[in-house]
Amino acid sequence: MRYRIKHITEYRYSDRVSHCYNLAHMIPRTTLRQKCLKSDVDVQPMSAYATRRQDYFGNMAFHFEIQRPHKKLIISATSEVNTGPQRSNLNLDFGITCAQARELMKKAKDFETLQAREYQLESPMIRASSELQEFAAPSFADDRPLLSAVMDLTRRIFKEFSYEPQSTTIATPLHEVLESRKGVCQDFAHLQIGCLRSLGFAAKYVSGYIETLPPPGKEKLVGTDATHAWISVYSPTEGWFEFDPTNECLAGEQHIITAWGRDFFDVTPLKGVIFGGGQTPTLNVSVDVARLAD
Repeated sequence: MRYRIKHITEYRYSDRVSHCYNLAHMIPRTTLRQKCLKSDVDVQPMSAYATRRQDYFGNMAFHFEIQRPHKKLIISATSEVNTGPQRSNLNLDFGITCAQARELMKKAKDFETLQAREYQLESPMIRASSELQEFAAPSFADDRPLLSAVMDLTRRIFKEFSYEPQSTTIATPLHEVLESRKGVCQDFAHLQIGCLRSLGFAAKYVSGYIETLPPPGKEKLVGTDATHAWISVYSPTEGWFEFDPTNECLAGEQHIITAWGRDFFDVTPLKGVIFGGGQTPTLNVSVDVARLAD
């Protein structure tokens, strides 16, 4: 698939901002299943300084600084990407078992597994807990293939939790999500990662976009797409596999990766520091994912 993504973020301030520094993760990655063909980030008012660099996780980070007074900030990121499926003929009922994966995560010395161990650890927004372990455990029998177990957990989160926008905030802790059984894609990704880490597996947070298909017979509406989040789990000797608990599926061609890290904190689409601005600013975000002809 080939897509064009337009991601617009607009801040309006009640008082003048004299100076700001910002970091954006809005440029899609190039991965084994995805290639970023081109990307452009436009900032208004014009930035005094802007640069791109690869961050610690290999994401493309965009830094910019505005030195002129302003009461409105608009960041428009436009990209084109080619995407493909994760693996051809992937069968989740084969592969190493949960017990074998746990053992290899402890003892294997290959470079990929050593790197993956970082994603077993707690992170700023995800803490392992006995409650998460207890919730996830029924899916992870020792002799069950790991990827089959992860798909079962993906299915359970989809069926047992309700997708309810505005039901949580970025600060809502996982134990509240687990108790209330509701949230949004970020919450479900954090929940699944917390479950996997609590059981000794390595999992990372994936941020990006998803093409939302319209109902049969209806035209696709501009603006119905949004930023999205899912997870990637590491299977020793097999590699990384992406699952989407919000949609009960393996991530596929319609999932466009922007960045990955330990949790949302590592891959926030936009964060920074402003001087001035008055009270809480007004924020508007729009994302459009358009499928292009090959």
